[in-house]
Amino acid sequence: MDLEINSDSKFWLMKSEPDVFSFFDLERRENQKEQWDGVRNYQARNFMMNDMKVGDKILFYHSNATPPGIAGLCEVVEEAKPDNTALDPKSEYFDPKSTKEIPRWFAVTVGKPQRLESFVSLTEMREEKELKDMLLLRKGQRLSILPVSQQEYSCILKIASSRK
Repeated sequence: MDLEINSDSKFWLMKSEPDVFSFFDLERRENQKEQWDGVRNYQARNFMMNDMKVGDKILFYHSNATPPGIAGLCEVVEEAKPDNTALDPKSEYFDPKSTKEIPRWFAVTVGKPQRLESFVSLTEMREEKELKDMLLLRKGQRLSILPVSQQEYSCILKIASSRK
């Protein structure tokens, strides 16, 4: 596993339902990258538009799964661009208020998937004292994109590699 971390890198957790788009789908994509489209929450959109940069590290989280948890790693490979699903009337993510001239929704492209040595479940994260302040673990936290500290990111990697 490539653990090289640039001092300018930020860390994120991005949630996806595996029956919609899984970590393994990302691995199978041509060039192993995909635009993270369909986000319709302004705070999550703002993270992508304003804060996420190429090289930022991502914990790819499977939500609504049994069990939910971190399925793999990836990174931001292209900064935010308009999310074209908002312009497509056939898309479930269509937004009639979004236009090509004034887009409302943006998406980064993620890629460079890396498998973890083992899946890290939500239950395991809850049991880890180092992760007690992690946003994901706060009651009522529902955002699909969350900032993660470098310490939390490193702790997840440590948990994943502890079960060789």
